Amino acid sequence: MSEQAVIAVTDLVKRYGEVEAVRGIDLEVKPGEIFGFLGPNGAGKSTTINILCTLVEMTSGSARVAGFDVAREPDAVRGRIGLVFQDPSLDSQLTARENLEFHAFIYDVPAASRKQRIDEVLEMVELTDRADSIVMTYSGGMRRRLEIARGMLHTPEVLFLDEPTIGLDPQTRRHIWGYLADLPKQHGVTIFMTTHYMDEAEYCDRIAIIDHGKIQAVGTPDELKAMVGGDVVTVVTADNEAALPTIAAMAGSEPIRDNGSLRVEVPDAAAFVPRLVRDAGVEVTSVQFRRPSLDDVFLKLTGRAIRDEEAGSKDMMRMMGRAWGGRR
Repeated sequence: MSEQAVIAVTDLVKRYGEVEAVRGIDLEVKPGEIFGFLGPNGAGKSTTINILCTLVEMTSGSARVAGFDVAREPDAVRGRIGLVFQDPSLDSQLTARENLEFHAFIYDVPAASRKQRIDEVLEMVELTDRADSIVMTYSGGMRRRLEIARGMLHTPEVLFLDEPTIGLDPQTRRHIWGYLADLPKQHGVTIFMTTHYMDEAEYCDRIAIIDHGKIQAVGTPDELKAMVGGDVVTVVTADNEAALPTIAAMAGSEPIRDNGSLRVEVPDAAAFVPRLVRDAGVEVTSVQFRRPSLDDVFLKLTGRAIRDEEAGSKDMMRMMGRAWGGRR
């Protein structure tokens, strides 16, 4: 692993009894990157992040965050990371400023600079004019922006985001990413995020896809899409099972079953589709083709479409309370 890496993971393993949730992964994140972590339920994604945030102990291997060993120096790691959980974690009965003041106290932000720092992060997310409003009066997007401000309040080196825009409408999601995309450039923070939105993953500098506890691929969005190659054709026929062998022979690869359709990669869809309609042997009821997307990459590597994480951040909060109990 590079000495310059802000997150460095080597042969990381986590077992729960007989279940091996993480199976010897290696990972490196560079300073100032927006790094995406993608995986289906049970892939080991949340377990890995929980280990990096010192919420769960690893079984074996090593992990360093911001230069500190996660297992041996957890307090040093905690002081250098920010967390934005998937589920709401603000106190809705308090104002935005009161939420931030409590967080500043917990993270030992010096009393002399707390007000200035709170004002800075509120301005960063354009909530200055609502600083003294009760959080329960905020929209979902405003609450998310406040959580980002809270995560940045103590000037972390690494900001962990668990599904940062889940449940928000597309316009609000784009607005949130207007703030997130600027954080590495404006504040020097490294972002490590999970998401199941493929369009959101396009904001990442690099992405790691994890499945069955192992990392399947790491690269930029363009590098990952190049793994698919050619065009993606999605076909629905009167009898998909009967058509599958013929389509496989025509395409030179096995189609992937995907929600009632067959998805296949071909070098030139414009030439392939007319031949498919003519020679499939069964009625073709629907056919579409396009350039590869990150969703196609995920489907190619894992054999299934990405789904929402079952484990929410309430579990993470409970673990954090146990792990960080007594911290002042």
